[in-house]
Amino acid sequence: MSETLNALVLAGGRSRRLGRDKVALPVGGRPLLARTVALAARHAARVWVSGRDPGPLGLETPWLPDDTPGMGPLGGILTGLRRVGGPLLVLACDLPLLDDSVVGRLVAGRAARPAGAVMTTFRDEPDGRIEPLVAVYEQAAGPLLAAAAARGLYALARAVPPPARHHLPRSPREADVFLNINFPADLERLAELLPGEGRP
Repeated sequence: MSETLNALVLAGGRSRRLGRDKVALPVGGRPLLARTVALAARHAARVWVSGRDPGPLGLETPWLPDDTPGMGPLGGILTGLRRVGGPLLVLACDLPLLDDSVVGRLVAGRAARPAGAVMTTFRDEPDGRIEPLVAVYEQAAGPLLAAAAARGLYALARAVPPPARHHLPRSPREADVFLNINFPADLERLAELLPGEGRP
């Protein structure tokens, strides 16, 4: 496989908890999905959208339906690794404050990964939580994800065990950068951080 870094924007969620389609939320004057695709494009050779056709939002970005629906983000990433190949920059579409600085640090940090690391991601220093939906997955992550899926294990933090991950430190000060929009309360928080954005 080529070492060209491509990107996959995860947009397969149904936004049930939010009560509205999050990909269409306006952030910075454009839909959240369009913002995330543009962010990914600044750090990768090509970008695909996972899980839905972005055409209705006016995006010409190619999309990948999951090979096996119902597995959540793991299924989308596994499909991406099979069809696009790795390394694959993966970004969730529902992170309105994610920026070039963080994504650039992720991409640069991948270069220092140890042998055997198939995922590069951020880890919160106090509690050890990782950000598997802001990560770079190597081609060799595919068999691990497939094995986890075969066992019905779809949590990415468990599908890729710590020895196979390269962690970059994420400080508590960066918590807002990783704000993801799942509930109406998250929209309120976004409106506090970016006045005029995120209100229903």
